[in-house]
Amino acid sequence: MEKKVSVGRACRVVGMHRSRWYYQNRKNDQPVIDKLQAYAEAYPTRGFDDYYGKIRNEGLVWNRKRVLRVYRLLKLKHRRRHKRRLPARVKKPLQVPQAANHCWSMDFVADALVSKRKIRVLTIMDDYSREVLAAHADFSLPAQKVVDVLKDIALQRPLPKRIRVDNGAEFIADKFTKWCTDNNIEILYIQPGKPMQNGYIERLNRTFREDVLDAYLFESLEEVRILSDEWMDRYNRLHPHQSLGGLAPATYARQTQTKV
Repeated sequence: MEKKVSVGRACRVVGMHRSRWYYQNRKNDQPVIDKLQAYAEAYPTRGFDDYYGKIRNEGLVWNRKRVLRVYRLLKLKHRRRHKRRLPARVKKPLQVPQAANHCWSMDFVADALVSKRKIRVLTIMDDYSREVLAAHADFSLPAQKVVDVLKDIALQRPLPKRIRVDNGAEFIADKFTKWCTDNNIEILYIQPGKPMQNGYIERLNRTFREDVLDAYLFESLEEVRILSDEWMDRYNRLHPHQSLGGLAPATYARQTQTKV
């Protein structure tokens, strides 16, 4: 048989102050919930420290204990991590730009040293003049190094309006996409499994592989870099490009710039 008791007596029995019974949390945690869920969706492999750091960098001054409490209530620590599909890529025809620095193309070429250690080469070209802007070799080329190479190129010529790339991890990374946004560069992603939508750089990569990677055995990364730089210089000055009427890329760039 149930028996009613006063709030005061019930609180005394359990050893709780009566004010706690009447206390109501006036904080609205919905903004915190929305923010954490958004980060969990965008960065499913990250944890609380990463999310809280992003929140602080956004200028939000929520207390760490409060954010951690909501994080635990949402059980984000124990969430399952699912792979996400890439955003739908719209096919865009491969067109010749009307001037230099309107559109660049980028891609990677892979190879290995004699020691079997893998290397990668980042190739960048101007779609208009077909000039090779970079053939940078390294053991690892994450998004930040890609941005660093682009910054080096920017010391010698204007940045492009667009950059055409595939859907590689380096090109969809936040560091790369943010840098492009900050510099007003549109990223043209090709459709997955359609490398010929980036046909200019694919053709260049084949030439680079034939002339350099498949032609020599490399003992060190430095050897690859030296030969890549020499090849880039010869290609721009001497390579008779059929699409340019037999002119070398550097010659074509000078002549068209003079006409303008």
